[in-house]
Amino acid sequence: MTHIAKGSATYRRTLLAMLLGSIVTFAVLYSPQTLLGQFSEQFGVSPSSASLVISVSTISLAVCMMFISAFSNAWGRKNIMVASLFATSMLTILSSFVHSFHLLLALRLVLGISLSGFPAIAMTYLNEEIAPDSIGKAMGVYVGGTAIGGFVGRVIVSLLTDLFDWHAGLLTLGAFSLICSVLFWLYLPQSRRFKPSGISLRIWAGGLRAGLADKRLLPLYAAGFLLLGGYVTLFNYIGYLLAKPPYSLSQAVIGGLFVFQLVGSWSSFFFGRMADRFSRAGLIAAGVVLSLLGAGLTLAGSLTLTIAGIVLFACGFFAGHTVASGWVGKTAAPPYKAYASSLYLLFYYLGSSVLGTAGGSFLSAYGWPGVIGMIGVLLVLVAILAAALAGRRLSAFRRAPAGPRQPR
Repeated sequence: MTHIAKGSATYRRTLLAMLLGSIVTFAVLYSPQTLLGQFSEQFGVSPSSASLVISVSTISLAVCMMFISAFSNAWGRKNIMVASLFATSMLTILSSFVHSFHLLLALRLVLGISLSGFPAIAMTYLNEEIAPDSIGKAMGVYVGGTAIGGFVGRVIVSLLTDLFDWHAGLLTLGAFSLICSVLFWLYLPQSRRFKPSGISLRIWAGGLRAGLADKRLLPLYAAGFLLLGGYVTLFNYIGYLLAKPPYSLSQAVIGGLFVFQLVGSWSSFFFGRMADRFSRAGLIAAGVVLSLLGAGLTLAGSLTLTIAGIVLFACGFFAGHTVASGWVGKTAAPPYKAYASSLYLLFYYLGSSVLGTAGGSFLSAYGWPGVIGMIGVLLVLVAILAAALAGRRLSAFRRAPAGPRQPR
C-alpha cells in the first residue's frame, strides 16, 4: 500500500487524530504539575515527594512502552492507541475521587501503564503511514500536541482548583479526555502499511538489542533523557517560585501562564519542517541555546522576564525533541524502527522521572538558582551530544564515495 500523501483528506484526518491523542496523553500526564504545591500543603510532603505524582507515572509509562511495541505488532497500531486513550480517561476520572496521597500515587502508577500505549506507537504509526518527505511536519504536529495537551491539562485543573478543588479539576479533565478519545477513534485511519505478526519474545529482545547496538542512536537516546529531564524539572517547580513573593500568584494565574508554553507547539511545527531540509545536529544545538536563554531569564525576579523565559525555554525544548525523535525514525533500520522509537521514549521518560524528582532536592537545598543551575548543566550536555553527532556525520560524509548527496 502507498503512503498517506501530504495534502490528502486522509492526511488531514491523521494529523488531527494524532493531535487529539497527544493532547489527551500529555494533558493527563502533566496536569498535576501546577498542583504540586497544593499536594505539599494538603498531604504534608516535600517538593520531591510531591513530584512523585508525576514521576511514578512517567517511569511506569517508560517501562511499559518497551513491551507495548511487541503487542502492537500482533494487535495493531490503532487498536493499542485507542485502548490506551480510553483507559487513561477513565483512570483520570477515578483519580478525582481519591483523598489519600499514597492511593493517588498508586493510581498514577497504573495511569502510567495505560498512558504508555499511545506514545509507544504514535511515532511508529507515523513513520509507517506518512510519506517520507512529509514525516518531519507530521512529527511536528504530534510533538506540538504535547505542548497543547500540557497547557490544556494544567489550565483545566488550575482554574477548577481555584474555583472548587483539585478533585473537580481532575474530574473535568477526565471527561474532556474521554470526548477527545472518541474523536481519535473516529478520525484515525486504520494502518495500511502495517503487517501483523505474532508476539515473539525472541524477536522483541532482538529488536531491542539492535536498537541498543546502533551507535548512531545512543546519543539521541541520551539527548531525549536530558531534554525532558530539564524541561520537567523547570515546570515541576516553577509553581513554587511563582506562588511566593515577589510574584504571589494564585493557582489559576500560575496555570494560565502555561499558555505561553503553547509557543512550543509552533516551535515543533517550524523545526519539524526545517528537519527535512537542514542539519538536525545544528537544529538541536539551536534549541539548546533557546532553552538556556529562557532558563536564565527566570532568575531575573521580573514576571515579564520570567514569562519571556518560559516562552524561550519551551521553544528550545520542543525544537530539540522534535528533531531528535524524528531523527531516530530516520536512522533506525526498517525492521527495528518501532523498537528504536520505544528505546528513545524509554530514555526520554526516564529523564522525566529521575531528573524531575532530583530537581526537588536542588530546590530544597539551593532554591530556584539551584534548579536553573541543574538545568543548565543538562542543556550543556545536550549541546555536547549534538556536536558529537555533527562530527560523526561529517566523518561519515568524508569517508563516503562520491555520488549523489544524501539527505540529512
